[in-house]
Amino acid sequence: MAISDNLRGALYMSLSMFSFTVNDTFMKAVTQTLPLFQTIALRGIIALLGLALIARATGQLRFDMSRRDAKLITLRSLADVIATILFLTALQHMQLANLSAIIQAMPLAVTLGAALWFKDHIGWRRMTAILIGFVGVVIIISPGSEGFDGWSLLGLGSVLAIVVRDLSVRPLSREVPSIMVALGAGAAVFAMGLIGSAFQGWQPVNAVQSAQIAGAGVMLTLGYLSSVMAMRVGDIGFVAPFRYSSLLWAILLGWVFFANLPPLHAVIGAALVVATGIYTLLRERKLRQQARLRA
Repeated sequence: MAISDNLRGALYMSLSMFSFTVNDTFMKAVTQTLPLFQTIALRGIIALLGLALIARATGQLRFDMSRRDAKLITLRSLADVIATILFLTALQHMQLANLSAIIQAMPLAVTLGAALWFKDHIGWRRMTAILIGFVGVVIIISPGSEGFDGWSLLGLGSVLAIVVRDLSVRPLSREVPSIMVALGAGAAVFAMGLIGSAFQGWQPVNAVQSAQIAGAGVMLTLGYLSSVMAMRVGDIGFVAPFRYSSLLWAILLGWVFFANLPPLHAVIGAALVVATGIYTLLRERKLRQQARLRA
């Protein structure tokens, strides 16, 4: 039986979220015993090789781009470096599900950022949904409570860096292959790992740690590839909500490998973030369809 483009895109997005969450699980485990920057550098070697091979195999390994496009990719790569440092530092100290719940605010933050940066129109419905979603983030973090985890602020910082990362390539020329954008980010993160290792130090790596780093590198590459494929098939408005499947994987993997389950307030906050995020995506899809009909 033939699979529709929408279903194929949803499957790619679900695979991407699974891959990224497994990568996070490996990184959380290995950074308990190895320096963070060393781990980033070693994982970066695998991810870079994987992305370069994919780009070469698909004929998209090309560096002939305009200076404007190169600057945009550089900006995106620097934002990715900051997001990676903040996220992985927070991940060392937080439950996987709690941090994943905070990251789910990213689509809401990107929508708001696009309105502020590119003057995109946001109606009162989507703005209300965004504000409710941010209330959900506050509930997850629970500032002022006994269970407040200051590391969650780094998670919020990573969301802001991701917003800059995603919006910086919006003006990018269509001629620039998506894999080259990912390759630029991978190279920047790898370089950051090497520089950080010079200050943080380097330790011998045993067989278990090597397997964890290799697993993280492979899953990160698979996540990059499947996320690009997800955005190129099907209706984005249909495919994008499957991004939230990462929260379910984070809860499951956090429970299986770290014996952690998110507290009730985090579940309530995450439900608000996910519900408002899906509403925002569906509302945007509806508005785009109406605009096409009027055109």
